[in-house]
Amino acid sequence: MKHLQGLTRLPWISGAFCRKFAGSPVCPRPPRLQLATAAGLIALAALGILTAQAPPPDPVFQAMRDEIARARTLSLANLEAPYFIEYAIDEEESFSVSANLGGLLSRRKERFRSPDVHVRVGDYKFDNGNYAGGFGGSRYDLERFPLEDSYPLLRRYFWLMADSAYKSAVEGISRKRAAMRNIQQNEQLNDFAHAEPVKSLRPIKRLVLDEEQWASRVRTLSAIFAHYPDVKNSGVELEASEGGLHLVNSEGTEVRAPESVALLRARAVAQAADGMSLRDAVAFHAVDVVHLPPEAELRRGITELAENVVALAKAPKGEDYSGPVLFEGQAGAQIFAEVLARNLSLTRRPVGDGGRGGAAQNSELDGRMGARVLPDTFDVVDDPTQKEWRGRPLFGSYTVDREGVPPKPLRLIEKGVLKNYLLTRQPVRGYEGSNGRARLPGSYGSSAAAISNLFVSTSEPVTVAELKKKLIELCRTRNKPYGIIVRKMDFPSTAGMDEVRRLMGGQQGGRPLSMPILVYKIYGDGREELVRGMRFRGFNVRSLKDILAAGDDSAAFEYMDNTAPFAMIGGGGFTAETCVVAPSILIDDLELHPAEEELPKLPVVSAPDMTR
Repeated sequence: MKHLQGLTRLPWISGAFCRKFAGSPVCPRPPRLQLATAAGLIALAALGILTAQAPPPDPVFQAMRDEIARARTLSLANLEAPYFIEYAIDEEESFSVSANLGGLLSRRKERFRSPDVHVRVGDYKFDNGNYAGGFGGSRYDLERFPLEDSYPLLRRYFWLMADSAYKSAVEGISRKRAAMRNIQQNEQLNDFAHAEPVKSLRPIKRLVLDEEQWASRVRTLSAIFAHYPDVKNSGVELEASEGGLHLVNSEGTEVRAPESVALLRARAVAQAADGMSLRDAVAFHAVDVVHLPPEAELRRGITELAENVVALAKAPKGEDYSGPVLFEGQAGAQIFAEVLARNLSLTRRPVGDGGRGGAAQNSELDGRMGARVLPDTFDVVDDPTQKEWRGRPLFGSYTVDREGVPPKPLRLIEKGVLKNYLLTRQPVRGYEGSNGRARLPGSYGSSAAAISNLFVSTSEPVTVAELKKKLIELCRTRNKPYGIIVRKMDFPSTAGMDEVRRLMGGQQGGRPLSMPILVYKIYGDGREELVRGMRFRGFNVRSLKDILAAGDDSAAFEYMDNTAPFAMIGGGGFTAETCVVAPSILIDDLELHPAEEELPKLPVVSAPDMTR
């Protein structure tokens, strides 16, 4: 479920779980243009008063259908009628609990619905979407969306929301036409793509779990950090949710898709003698609380986390390095998730007032269709239809995307050559239709594409021991005193906004890369030494062509994706469950350098004794 971002109260997550439900009462909707928002049930001007009617079998869908049918007949003088109308409701029931050093910090249970209405005027070739101008139209203070399935009440809300959306749409298309007069277009792209209607109605379940048991477990897990006095700050949080998506559009699509997720996350911070803050986090994901790991495994993971940050605080600072780097285990999957997956979707530059297009982060793979982007031994497939891998449920599976398009397995890279992109219903250069990858809300009335279950494989795997041996041999041949092994990246990032801004500002060309957390020097005799405070320089998707070898291991890395830099926890109001299965990789000639930033001072007063 793309949500899970909302009820957290730990200071280090600050809304980290604030869910996909941007606009929910828990997470206020971030300011974003809603060009195509909502079924133009359009003020439907002459609406009149809705008469009380007997509740139909499914009041939610019936209210959506009836308001769409009414809006499609709308005809107002000098105003364009809507050609596409869509209603969506994300609903969620969640339980969250957080603790620190054995004491509860917060405990909440919440249920809410978050509606979204899209109205497009014009036609598929040219409409009010993809426009970065302002919006007019009335806004109604509707407060929270109804939780009860009252047919008259639901219609009333849909009507008023669609009224606002329609007024914005007709004003938007007028201003967009004016802006287009100042733009010389080399290629005319349609603004929206057709999609075959889909009917997929599955039941949405209510949340069932033992709240007392989980509150006690989170409290107990958080107490682990009390045994590590060098850990300056820590926390453990659980969130479990059940819910789903209701979607109806004027093309005939009707979707009710259940969504369920459980997440237990812990974070710890320590401080080195020179003042540098060191942090690490661990997250356990599952489709529901039943499938979360047993408590013994949770304890092992959190204990390892505490030991990691203590070791990092005592480790020496890293030095400038240029040479081969081995990304082992989880780090290999993290690199593919951040460097490759986030470049597999194309972004269309919006039209802006005065001929200026809005800001857009272009993919580094834009225009490289048919080019080699990985060694010729690599294949990459995105498959949301695969439900299981090696006996465990896959985190990124889904049956219909957020635009009502069912996905199919998609071969993205074959023998190292780029064969396809992740596509939505917004046409991009060279591609007209969707392949069912609309997983996140985008900008200016569009959706954002993202991976689901991404499988990276190689036809010539070697053991991880052979990868290390090859790394040492390369360093010996090049007269380097040591090589570098990375076992963990900060992706998704737990960094604060100040650090994110520094990383964004320090990047030269391409997308910025998250910092490596666990970095080791490996010497010629196989001895390893942990170092801290390192950053990559100039690492981008083109660096993946320099992969020298890949392991015969495969790590399944699960995370909540969003549109924020580094998939920053709490950085997006909407998240999508994602999984990357990939091997360890050895990449030639990467650069790392020590972090250059002012360091905070150490505490003046020592920490209190937590063992009493």
